[in-house]
Amino acid sequence: MFKSVGLLVATNLAVMVLFGIVLSVLQGVFGISLGNYTALMLLATMFGFGGSIVSLMISKWMAKRSTGMHVIEQPRNEAELWLVNTVRRQAEAAGIAMPEVGVYDAPEINAFATGPSRNNSLVAVSTGLLRAMSRDEAEAVLGHEVSHVANGDMVTMALIQGVLNTFVFFFARVVGRIIDTALSGGRDSDRPSFFYYIVVTVLDIVFGLFARVIAMWFSRWREFRADAGGAGLAGRDKMVAALKRLSATYGHSTLPSQIQAFGISGAIAHGMRGLFLSHPPLEERIRRLQAA
Repeated sequence: MFKSVGLLVATNLAVMVLFGIVLSVLQGVFGISLGNYTALMLLATMFGFGGSIVSLMISKWMAKRSTGMHVIEQPRNEAELWLVNTVRRQAEAAGIAMPEVGVYDAPEINAFATGPSRNNSLVAVSTGLLRAMSRDEAEAVLGHEVSHVANGDMVTMALIQGVLNTFVFFFARVVGRIIDTALSGGRDSDRPSFFYYIVVTVLDIVFGLFARVIAMWFSRWREFRADAGGAGLAGRDKMVAALKRLSATYGHSTLPSQIQAFGISGAIAHGMRGLFLSHPPLEERIRRLQAA
């Protein structure tokens, strides 16, 4: 599973590097001075928030397309009717608009929530969850996902990523200019050397890794909060039982990389690798709920 997490990190860094190259090119095209930090910050903000906001706006469409899920418009059986009624009841209790409800085909126990706002969201469960979990356990998982929506986690995550991207782009170019000036014997010019662009690309990667660590720390924190929310909507014992049941397939998500962070199941890793995980260790999630 860490392979998929590594792929996700690598993909995000590749996108940031690509955006960074385009940003550097635009600096030259528009004649933006390396010392004009106001203009540089405006460009960095545009690129930093651009990708995360677009991803947020198309998140439901992307989730439906990438998982091939069936969105329940008219329940076809008793299980689908129960899913819709449970989500409706929890959404009312959480004070949000009724999310769309979907089922996607996957062997592991998993579920996720996504969408651009609290009142425009999607909650989906895997067929593996429906097969392996009792109704009480599934109710708790749905409560966890509805809590993600009610907490505004998708929007907050996009905003945090936008802020982090902005500072990565900005400070990579500020530090790049300082290094370029120092290596050129103190020459302070608005016409950077070729080495400047190499340094900036490397800094985009290095700062991007640090930004990823911060984003994943927030992602782990919101999982604890959603577990508490699920316990509040369905009951603590049901939430603990659901997490224990989840251990059967924990770390084996088949969700597309774009939405893995929004699933209830996360990857398993230790040491430094754990800094790049979107979910806390399952035993820690259970321990915190039991201690609450």
